[in-house]
Order: sequence, then structure tokens, then C-alpha cells
Amino acid sequence: MKFDVFCEIQLPKPFPPDHERRLILDTIDQARQADKAGFEIWWQVEHHGAPEFSYSAAPELILTAIALKTEKLRVGHAGVLAPFKINGPLRVAERAATLDILSGGRFELGLAKSGGKEWETFGVDPETARDELREALIMIPKMWTQETFSWDSKVFQMPEREVVPRPVQTPHPRLWQTASSPDSFRMAGELGVGVLGTTLFSPVSFMKAMMDEYEKGFGQRQTQAGRFLNHQKGVFTFVHVAESRKEAIANGAAKAALWYVHAAPIAFKVPRSIWWDTIRAGLNPHLARKSAKEIAALEGADPTSLEIAPDELPVIAVLKRMARGEEISNEEAHEVLEPLDSVIIGDPDHCAAKVRQYQSIGADRLMCLLQFGRIPHDAVMRSTALAGEHLLPQFR
Repeated sequence: MKFDVFCEIQLPKPFPPDHERRLILDTIDQARQADKAGFEIWWQVEHHGAPEFSYSAAPELILTAIALKTEKLRVGHAGVLAPFKINGPLRVAERAATLDILSGGRFELGLAKSGGKEWETFGVDPETARDELREALIMIPKMWTQETFSWDSKVFQMPEREVVPRPVQTPHPRLWQTASSPDSFRMAGELGVGVLGTTLFSPVSFMKAMMDEYEKGFGQRQTQAGRFLNHQKGVFTFVHVAESRKEAIANGAAKAALWYVHAAPIAFKVPRSIWWDTIRAGLNPHLARKSAKEIAALEGADPTSLEIAPDELPVIAVLKRMARGEEISNEEAHEVLEPLDSVIIGDPDHCAAKVRQYQSIGADRLMCLLQFGRIPHDAVMRSTALAGEHLLPQFR
């Protein structure tokens, strides 16, 4: 199994002076550390209008800076928000090819359907978003490899044009699709592209079920995206490696992971009640985005009760307390998350044991979210180095 880095570029309030500039420069430092540690791909997310949660609104620029300051680290965009009102496929192809040239052929392209708040921001039609994602995955490699390109479908029309520049990689960079639901995993398999899944506290068994859907789709391929198959399955989760359990607690990694899951429904405008229900059910809370557009909470009214039932799951109880504004200690946060098989936080041996569970379900890549919440920059740098020293060699 290979190790990648997944990056949001985030920082909760209160903000120190000059925090945006500092955060972006720290991100580039962390990428250089990942390069030295032996990580293979740096995946940069794309979000818009999500203060605190993500400052990665121009991921191609961040990835260009990283590519120019690293030697071996590949640079991946996961994912380009594929609805055409956010990113037109021609512009995606042009920017991606340029980045492939600047990186010396180290670029990876992942596409995402997005949802919720970002659809609102750009006026995306939810009824066409999946079709636009599918067609983008099919069109973009054709733009890269055909002498001329034209397209005429219900969702996209383009007269015949030469598309330049062309990527360095031949026939073209690898293609990926981010996914959280059975349908999206199956679609990635049907198109023959790699799949990138997200845990967010859902158990490893949930991810295994999603990967099974991907394999079903892969076995029933009809319309292949690109000139070659990418049969790889990546998983994104929280990772923080420390010298000891005590150090992991002191670094606040578990509390930072709780903050991430607490902040995500706010960033994506999903009602917390539905977000929590999916966690209770052992599912990926990103599934809550499906029905979010139909719920009154999108207008700003969240009817969720913050009362904690006697038999409430510990992780939901803590998230409700965070929603109330209560302070959660690093120690309590760690106690709550340590039993979750999907969260990799602790000393090297503890982390390696949890990584093996992902390996056992057939994950080809572990996309490590190393910088999240308020984990100090120095602790992120040290965690990256320790992962390179203790984890990566075990799974090569």
C-alpha cells in the first residue's frame, strides 16, 4: 500500500495575525517534508467560501508552488469540482496539462461532483451534476490526446478546436474520481478510473462495502474514460503519528479531528441532525449531502436537539457538546476517538496496526490528512517525518 497526503489548508478561529499567508507557506513546507519522507502524491482539495474549513480555493496554484519546490512528490487535484458552472471541462484540461508540464509529468487528476453550499454558490443544477462529472471524465483525456476535439451532448457543446497545451505524461495523467456513496463508487469503476473515498469516523467495514461497489462497476465497464485503466482504490482519513500516545494527546490531534467533523456540516450546509444520523448508522456523513437540498435547515434553521440521550454514542455526545460551545479536553477527545478503527492517531505501532486494517480491505493508497484543525505546524512536520520513518517502510 502506498501513502499519500490529503490537504485542506485549514485553521479554526481565533486567527493569529497574518494567518492566511502563514497557513499557505506552512502548507508548502509540509509538502517539502512529505517529499523527503517518501510520500507519493500530495492531494489538494478544492473548496470555495469555506472560512476556517479550507483555504484551498485555488488548488492549481498551490500545487504549482509545491511542484516547483519538491523533487519526487506527485501533485494531485482531488478533486476538481466538476459541475460545469464551477469548472468547465476545457479549462480543467488546459490547467491540468499546464501543471503537468510545470511539474515534469507528476500530475494526477481527480474530479468530484461536490454538493450543498458549493452548488448554491455557483448555481449548479443538482439534476445534471452527475452527468457533467461523467462526461468531464470522458472528455478531458480526449482533449489531451486527439488532434482536434468537439462535443455535442445535452449538457455540453463545443465546436471543433485544437486544445493546447498537451500534458507531458503519455498518453495522459492518471484519472481519479472522489466518491462517498455506493452509486459514485460504482460509477468510478464503470469508467475505469481510480476511486478516492472518505471515512470521517465511518468504520473500515463501510469503506470495504464501498470498495465492493467499485469492483462491481469495474467488472461491468462499458464506457472507459481515458486511454488506460486506473484500477486503484484510495482512502482518506485522519493520521497523526507521534513518538508516544502522550505526545499525540498533547498535540491535540484527536480534538482537531473532532473539530473537523464538527465543522464540516457547517462548511457544506448540511443539517447536523442528518450528519450525526449517518455517523450513528456507521455510514459516511458525506452521504448526508444527498438530501441536504431538500431540508429546511439549508435556510439557516437547524432543528437538531442538542440534548444527549443516556445511550448516545460517545462520539456523537462529544460533537453535540462542541456544538453547544463546550470545551473538550485533548485527553477526552483522544479517549473517544481511539477505539474507532478508521482514525489513525497515536504512536507508530498503534498507527501501523490501524493502517493494516485498511490494507486488509484492499486499499491501494492511504491518503493521510496530516494537517487538520489546530495541530501546530511543528507537530505536523514531525508527524510527517515519523510516518516516513516508521509507517511507509512497513507497507512498501
